[in-house]
Amino acid sequence: MKTRASTLLARAAGSRSHTRQYSAQAPGSATVGNLVVDSNTRVIFQGFTGRAATANAKDTIAYGTRVVGGVSPGKGGQTHLDLPVFSTVREAMKEVRPHATAVFVPALAAGKAIEEAIEAEVPLVVSVAEHIPVHDILRVQQILKTQSKSRLVGPNCPGIIAPEQCRIGIMPYQQYKRGRVGIASKSGTLSYEAVGATTREGLGQSISIGVGGDLLPGTSLKDALEVFYEHEETEGIIMIGEIGGQAEFHAAESIKAYRARTPNPKPIVAMVAGRTAPEGKVMGHAGALLSSGNEGAEAKAQALAAAGAVVVPHPGFLGTEMKRLLDELKK
Repeated sequence: MKTRASTLLARAAGSRSHTRQYSAQAPGSATVGNLVVDSNTRVIFQGFTGRAATANAKDTIAYGTRVVGGVSPGKGGQTHLDLPVFSTVREAMKEVRPHATAVFVPALAAGKAIEEAIEAEVPLVVSVAEHIPVHDILRVQQILKTQSKSRLVGPNCPGIIAPEQCRIGIMPYQQYKRGRVGIASKSGTLSYEAVGATTREGLGQSISIGVGGDLLPGTSLKDALEVFYEHEETEGIIMIGEIGGQAEFHAAESIKAYRARTPNPKPIVAMVAGRTAPEGKVMGHAGALLSSGNEGAEAKAQALAAAGAVVVPHPGFLGTEMKRLLDELKK
């Protein structure tokens, strides 16, 4: 007899394969490997001379990230923060060969900025802006499906960070420590909780990917998981989902497939926020929107547990449970 959790798992879509080392099985899978950032990642800023980009770039440079310039239309040839400014992303790609771009432009212009980065074939595009018009993101999504060079993280996300190596985004980086736990999260705030928990346990983080709460994210939880399965510095994985959408069910199917094909799979700790959300109410924000008929947090947690993840009820357990699992592997 099938359990509710197994039934939920059966509904989830199959997983994509990792890029480069692994064969692509779906549109966009060829760029998943672009999510692996490190101390060699060269970064540019779009909207470079603006106030928000300038403040973020200063912190990012001080953190040790290899920022190599930026783009501000009409200001090409100038310097800003002692770095070159280009009028277009294509010019920046030709001159400084970035691996990633941080899009720091207002929401109404962010869609066009992302398109420009994709057209210039920047490998990794990170957009933190919230409230980008849906029709703009729909267009971006269609463009992403026609190419195999660029990977988008966001919008409406904290970004991506390899602690003490490369920061692309708005996360409060002081508590991040280089280590061995990969973190993938729809919630920015809860990703910070996971970081604090793993730092306190002395585990640190390999890469933390905030996929964001947008209705149409460029990178899903499943995509992030596919990176961590094969990433050598990642020994354990934390995944944080929330109410709304189907991403957690897709992630559960990916975890199930990974554990089935892997003799010694990495431990995975998962949490789904929103278990106390009342049924039948339309509530939430962006990708965390829960409406009548949606599968709630409890159903997602059951699917993840059925797939083999260790599901915890509260972010306070993320670090301790991951440490327990990693310690058990040493016995």
